[in-house]
Amino acid sequence: MLVICSDTHAADGSAITGRTRDAIEEADLVVHAGDFTTVDSLAAFRESADRFLAVHGNADRPAVQERLPTARVFDYGGVQFALTHRRNGGDTGLRMFGREGGAQVVVSGHTHRPRFVETPDVALLNPGSHADPRGNRPGHAELTVTDDGLSGKLVEPDGTVFERFTVQSARRA
Repeated sequence: MLVICSDTHAADGSAITGRTRDAIEEADLVVHAGDFTTVDSLAAFRESADRFLAVHGNADRPAVQERLPTARVFDYGGVQFALTHRRNGGDTGLRMFGREGGAQVVVSGHTHRPRFVETPDVALLNPGSHADPRGNRPGHAELTVTDDGLSGKLVEPDGTVFERFTVQSARRA
């Protein structure tokens, strides 16, 4: 399972709770779209995950920014992902970033608002914030490999699933 988080904004790892914690511990890959805030929060994710990829966000302290890139591309289950915290230009900027990286899915954070949006060229996934939702629904994303690609869901830390989606594998597209 792939677990995607963002916008933790924590002084330490205590913000990883409930289903979010369980999913991170079960995952074979954990991805974070930035804004851990502190090195302690970043370390908590690294210690909880077997395999971990992340980028830094705009609210991360310099010590976190020095350890992480601003963007990266990765493959999971035959689906190409582009990961960033945010891009100028909103959805259009995110779509351009995804096309530049040859991605099928662009993962971003920053807004603290969980959502999955299909566009003509790439899908946009923001897992929201599991720890600091700022008036939005708290959440993280969980994706599992299927015969055709990935089956995904947005999940609250209490385990409530509030959106389901699929991403077709590039091998099948």
